[in-house]
Amino acid sequence: MSEISQKFLIIKGLEGTCEILPTEQVEQKKDPSIVERWGPFNSVEEAIARRVGLIRAGKCQPQ
Repeated sequence: MSEISQKFLIIKGLEGTCEILPTEQVEQKKDPSIVERWGPFNSVEEAIARRVGLIRAGKCQPQ
């Protein structure tokens, strides 16, 4: 049941690429290499669509 309520974030690393991770994983990683973050999003699909938009807008590098 926890899968339904799980949220996802897009995080931008120092290298400029953006990665989609569950919010719990990002909260556990108090990582100084996270430059920027977007979200939370309700589904992976929504996060993927947003990441594509961020890549098109030049805010993220494609992986």
